Amino acid sequence: MSDLPDRDAPTAPAGLLAAGSRLILPAVWLGLIIGISLIEAPLKFQAPGITIPLGLGIGRLVFGAMNVVEIALFLAWLAASLGRRLGRGYLGLVAAVGSVLALKVFALRPPLNRRTDRVLAGLDDGGSIWHYLYIAADGLLLVLLAGALVLGVRRWIKAR
Repeated sequence: MSDLPDRDAPTAPAGLLAAGSRLILPAVWLGLIIGISLIEAPLKFQAPGITIPLGLGIGRLVFGAMNVVEIALFLAWLAASLGRRLGRGYLGLVAAVGSVLALKVFALRPPLNRRTDRVLAGLDDGGSIWHYLYIAADGLLLVLLAGALVLGVRRWIKAR
């Protein structure tokens, strides 16, 4: 990839935008996961008057919207990363994040939605392995996104 032009040159506006995006987008995504998955979701069920069906209904809406935002953040981050001289490690990290996101949205959400439907219909008491797998996927995303931020900041500092 050494024959690629250096579009990340500090003086090139497009390079600055891409380099900044590679820091801002994972940071925003990390904050989103912390805010929704680690703070909002557990606290929702402690609110007065919240029933399991109501909490699940709210959760389904919130996590559905969050997944749409996560896909948009990933696509923007991918666009800011492709065609750049970032090294295999960084690009591998981007690919790993994309893989975990795809797993979370396309493999874990559908069974979670079916389970939620059964709970809302009174056919199930709730709680399942799917919830734990979804939480594990979010935990893995937290680690990978934090790693991407560390690598991005190191690269940013080194370029200055």
